[in-house]
Amino acid sequence: MVEFETLKAEEVKFGKNNFIEVARKKAVGESISKEFVAISRGFYLSDGTKKWKSSITLPDEEDKRKQIATLINNL
Repeated sequence: MVEFETLKAEEVKFGKNNFIEVARKKAVGESISKEFVAISRGFYLSDGTKKWKSSITLPDEEDKRKQIATLINNL
């Protein structure tokens, strides 16, 4: 069984009640322990709780994250 820990998360709010969350997470299991970056889109319910719509996982390698960031900035 694999469990996921959120090590750090920050969000950017946009629109009426939407957000993008960028988080460093860790997958921990019997034989694995791997960190990764997750970017998730979600929204707030009327009671203020978060609901997620979709997510993408990015590789933990710094050079790959920099390459992805450059592609996003150049769009």
